[in-house]
Amino acid sequence: MRRIILLLIIICASFTANAQFGVGGGGGSSILGKIAGTVIDSLTKKPVDYATISVFKSGGTVPINGVLTDEKGNFKLDNIKSGSYKITISFLGYKTKTIDPVTTTASKPDANLGSLILPPSARALKEVQIVGQQALIENKIDKIVYNAEKDLTAAGGTATDLLSKVPLVAVDINGNVSVRGDNNVRVLINGKPSGATAASLSDVLKSIPASQIKTIEVITSPSAKYDAEGSAGIINIITKQSNVSGLSGGINTGFGTRQNNSNLNLNYNKNRFNFNTNIGGNASWPQNTKNASTYENFAHPDLSTSSVGTGRLTRHALVGSVGAGYQFNGFNNINTTFKFNQISFGNTSINDITAKAPYSSNSVSNNKIDGFDWNLDYTHKFKKEGSEISFSTQWSHNSGITNYINLYTAVQPNIKNNIDGKSNEYTVQADYVLPINKVFKLEAGGKSIFRRINSTSDFYDYTGNQFIISAANSNVYKYNQNVLAGYSVLTTTLPKGWSLLTGFRLENTDIHGEPFNANQSLPPFDQNYNTYVPSLTIQKKLNASNTIKLGYSKRITRPSLQFLNPFVNKSNILAQQVGNPTLNAEVSQTLELGLNSFIKTSIVNVSVYYKRTSGLIEGIADTITVKTKDPITGLDRSQGGTLTTFQNVGNNNSFGGSFFGTINPIKAITIIGSVNAYTYKPDPTGRFLQDQSQNGTYIQYGGFLRASATLPNNFIAEAFAFGSSSRRTIQGQTPTFSILGFGVKKQLIKKKMSIGVNIISPFAEYKGFNSKTEGKDFRSSTSFQLPFRSYGVTFSYSFGKLSFSQPKKSGVNNDDMKQGDQGMGGGGAPAGGR
Repeated sequence: MRRIILLLIIICASFTANAQFGVGGGGGSSILGKIAGTVIDSLTKKPVDYATISVFKSGGTVPINGVLTDEKGNFKLDNIKSGSYKITISFLGYKTKTIDPVTTTASKPDANLGSLILPPSARALKEVQIVGQQALIENKIDKIVYNAEKDLTAAGGTATDLLSKVPLVAVDINGNVSVRGDNNVRVLINGKPSGATAASLSDVLKSIPASQIKTIEVITSPSAKYDAEGSAGIINIITKQSNVSGLSGGINTGFGTRQNNSNLNLNYNKNRFNFNTNIGGNASWPQNTKNASTYENFAHPDLSTSSVGTGRLTRHALVGSVGAGYQFNGFNNINTTFKFNQISFGNTSINDITAKAPYSSNSVSNNKIDGFDWNLDYTHKFKKEGSEISFSTQWSHNSGITNYINLYTAVQPNIKNNIDGKSNEYTVQADYVLPINKVFKLEAGGKSIFRRINSTSDFYDYTGNQFIISAANSNVYKYNQNVLAGYSVLTTTLPKGWSLLTGFRLENTDIHGEPFNANQSLPPFDQNYNTYVPSLTIQKKLNASNTIKLGYSKRITRPSLQFLNPFVNKSNILAQQVGNPTLNAEVSQTLELGLNSFIKTSIVNVSVYYKRTSGLIEGIADTITVKTKDPITGLDRSQGGTLTTFQNVGNNNSFGGSFFGTINPIKAITIIGSVNAYTYKPDPTGRFLQDQSQNGTYIQYGGFLRASATLPNNFIAEAFAFGSSSRRTIQGQTPTFSILGFGVKKQLIKKKMSIGVNIISPFAEYKGFNSKTEGKDFRSSTSFQLPFRSYGVTFSYSFGKLSFSQPKKSGVNNDDMKQGDQGMGGGGAPAGGR
């Protein structure tokens, strides 16, 4: 009842406010027009491509629309209602040009401004961008934007490769994403979650061709408008979706020694109707891997083991989308999108194990994920400028299958496990925006998320040289989660460059889990809790070149199914894993101070922050004795291993700082760099004090460096390097990661076609990744080597007149669920117990 009342209050408040300011849609002209023109350099008389065109209400300060000029300096703003507007034209190194007013009427809905002369200037622009050949990185008030389509070495790669080069973001060898060292980050695609990312985020990112991505946004201090989940913030991947008249599209392919990618997109727009479709995929060549591990038991040395082995990885993926929208008039529009994905990957490995009696293992695993997301969004704009209400729904369905077999030469039992997981997520959301006046803007909304997950895990006994299903060991796991939320955000624009963003969000989480196994009496479990999430951002524009910002945010990280599943994962009998149904959510609070400066042609962004995390979730490993049987003598054997259980281990206080900037030593060369460093010093509580083996203050860091050069005859060259230190836990550390790459591209046919070559990791065929875990009575370490050196050829071609308009802001945006290495279950499937 409490949640229902909350939602009703929000909706009623929205319509009450709307009644005070009038409702649009019923009156006024529905005729839409356009504003067009051409931007020309005052000295060279040549077109200025990729200049920013912003549209304001005449005399206003908040932009309501915008586009970039094309390669001929032309721009066109469609769907313009009759009225008076202010147009600004800005580009790095030029004076900002303002035209006010530009008037359109019902009788003359179109305004052609003709040639607009833009004079160069050494003065800073009010809104600056980091630019190479074009704007690669933008620093906006609430986020950092990485324009992936400007990245020369992106072609032929995946979303994982791109994220490694985004400021403040790091990606490890398994594809797990972190922001400022925190992997509790929510990744969205076009502002919306994907059901597939809940199953296995790392695999989804590896399946998206980089050539399909337009921009990547990083939001480190989300306001109360966003879901409270994700202590590190939000990453929003925006794919290439054009909003143009007529037919346009593009083809991008990349072939290399490591992986191959292809992508095709088509876009059609006529009058008020738009349609777009996209299909892409990738396939990697089989990769031969090397691995080694050691386990030392201090109390019982005879249980210590070691292993060495080789493996072979395969992977392929297919992703696509189809969308359509219709604008009934200047006040009402509807959009729908259907996205699908299919991901398959497998691994075959052979390992020699040294124990009391040496033996070998042969393991085969196959994984497949299929899913779709269907969105339906409706937006109604009122007569009052900037006032609107939107309703959004989403259905995300995902199914995953994980099958593995472990065969041993001298011990029993052999293991076979088939896991079939299905999940459905239903979301309903309403958002309302009301600009009260030039000083205040109010936003409010409500949201409900209903998750239904079911996993069936079939175990098999090895009897008579064949596998027979075992009812005693098989299990079924059902998991339901309901989240109901309401929020309100107030933006205040004050004199002398001050602005204030305050917000409050209330979320109620209700969880019910039902584990079932014939031999285990595991009771159902329930959790219900409220989360209060305030947010505050204060910004001061010191002058045209410098802006300072102070922000506070509170975030939570709910444990997902992987962390709660009470059934033991025995895919590796020497390193088993189990969830914990009693886990509480992590709660983090962050205070950040940042400065953004534009010095001549360079950008400098510096920030310092403090983050306190309570209820820190980490995996705690304990020693176990693995009982096996000699298949010849029938005698029991014992060997050592670990069982890792997810726990709330205590608190962590972290201090950090980040820097990124750009410099042009000469006009043709742009150098961009970023570095982030922070401390890790956990404060474990209770029994976890005994488990802690890492008790110092550790500095962890990551960064990247990129240099690009514009050469004669439409050649572009680029080099990049990025890396990150190991990530600490109270019991050990994860591997370091770094990579180096080079690329050259030749542009043809007025830059509509390009051909390029890429070289990744040219100086080392394999990269090694070492990790370790240490407890009070054991120590284990692993080493994994993966081939990384690759050579590739890329090709791209675009047709039609592409537009770079910003995507619509409405839609579902589920920023929640703590993601682990494999999300919902082991092996990339939405799995239950094993």
